[in-house]
Amino acid sequence: MDMRVAAYAIITDSADRVLLAHWNEGRHSAWTLPGGGLEAGEDPEHAVRREVHEETGYRAVVGELLGIHSRVIPASRRIAASADPLHTLRIVYRAEIVGGTLRNETDGSTDEAQWFALAAVRALRRVKLVDIGLEWAGLLKRKNAR
Repeated sequence: MDMRVAAYAIITDSADRVLLAHWNEGRHSAWTLPGGGLEAGEDPEHAVRREVHEETGYRAVVGELLGIHSRVIPASRRIAASADPLHTLRIVYRAEIVGGTLRNETDGSTDEAQWFALAAVRALRRVKLVDIGLEWAGLLKRKNAR
């Protein structure tokens, strides 16, 4: 079984918008949280700061750890052909912008970064991690919650 550990950020602004990155790999694309895979020996907080800067142009400080999402993707459902399943551990933090300017990543796994009103997020084509992170941050209620 392959394993991938990644760190992501929930970043909001004073206008109740959330910062998302547009993931684009091959024929697959969707909006996701800014973040990505840890490099060998890299601390997750450093990784999320690095990835936020690479994907959005912003410098961020990392805040509260919101949660760690674990998922096993069967080999037959992986994007890249593989004979092995993939175990993903996705570490999600709150983060805050402290500098930089919004820009799109070039030559990476994302091709656009954009702010979205929280109310508009449900209409986006997005990865499940967006909803998971927003729920952990208290910004999105479960559809079935009463």
